Amino acid sequence: MDQIRILLADDHDLFREGLAGIIAAQPDMVVVGEASDGLEAIVKARELEPDLILMDIQMPACDGLEATRQIKKELPNVTVVMLTVRDEDEKLFEALKNGAQGYLLKNIRSRDMLEMLRGALRGEAAISPALAGRMLEEFRRLSRLAPLESEGEILPLTQREQEVLGLVATGAADKEIADALFISLNTVKSHIRNILAKLEVNSRHEAARLAKNRGMV
Repeated sequence: MDQIRILLADDHDLFREGLAGIIAAQPDMVVVGEASDGLEAIVKARELEPDLILMDIQMPACDGLEATRQIKKELPNVTVVMLTVRDEDEKLFEALKNGAQGYLLKNIRSRDMLEMLRGALRGEAAISPALAGRMLEEFRRLSRLAPLESEGEILPLTQREQEVLGLVATGAADKEIADALFISLNTVKSHIRNILAKLEVNSRHEAARLAKNRGMV
């Protein structure tokens, strides 16, 4: 089995060394490079083309948000997960808009981090339940400002369906949606079926794209 190739970008040497040690102990992961600032992260990403980058937000020269934006523009297939000591809403949403697949606090347990990194590579959102709840509140706010309305034969979505669709658009898996909304997995699947039928699309990806085009996410 091919190992997951990871680039670490953090300006604190001790923290970076600790991450490298945790990852080195995983049979399916390998650290292929390290960077101490955003500019170096961009250069290393171009050289190494890793599968995943663990990117600190606060770094000198070029912060992690800008580095992520540039890397995703040049290397869209590289998965980027942000690391931060503060759960600031503004930076959370900016990171996701810049292409990050996740946003993790540095106080996370190592086993939880590793599980979320593997999930991020499967297309899942690597976001803690607490931050997912904050995202949900933002989607609720956006849905009140710009609700999805019926166009032609498309039926309008309920408030709950809009919440589910908003989380789907972030790449959240069904279980993550269930946890964030405090509903069962079967209920999530039922909502998604209803969303696809109402929006007249064949996949959750098409539904998410339609929602983005209408300004909901």
